[in-house]
Amino acid sequence: MNKYLLSAGALLALGTSAAFAHITFETQEAAVGSTYKAVLRVPHGCDGKATTAVRVQIPEGVIAIKPMPKPGWTLQTKKGKYEKSYHLYGQAVTDGVKEVDWSGGNLPDEFYDEFVFRATLTADLPVGQKLYFPVVQECDGAADRWIEIPAAGQDEDALESPAPGIKLLPKK
Repeated sequence: MNKYLLSAGALLALGTSAAFAHITFETQEAAVGSTYKAVLRVPHGCDGKATTAVRVQIPEGVIAIKPMPKPGWTLQTKKGKYEKSYHLYGQAVTDGVKEVDWSGGNLPDEFYDEFVFRATLTADLPVGQKLYFPVVQECDGAADRWIEIPAAGQDEDALESPAPGIKLLPKK
């Protein structure tokens, strides 16, 4: 019987480590109507190749993006119009950062790093649901696209390349 428990434990450990192979957020929940410090964890390269770029798509309802520069990486943002107007500190906001790109760096496959940005989660985001941030990880001519968003009722763990996401909590 111990042999079977050991095998089940080994399978559980393998399943758990596979979950850590994806790009994820350090903090996986946040309140709507609040500021969120997004720390993207990049645990590996692409098929053994070094990561040279990380590109994050910002979903609708996430505004006032301020990415953190990383030494050795070029930081760029792409701006665009929002689908609707939001209010921030009493001002109407109709456009802003839609993508954050860190590029030109070199993160070897055997190392781990984090990429950080700050954002405001608008108060009208759907409490109780998950909000996904698709990420493309580029590695010396290869790429991993962490862009899959589960359909309604679909198990997120069944996805091969899930986008990192956060659970939206009620406003505090």
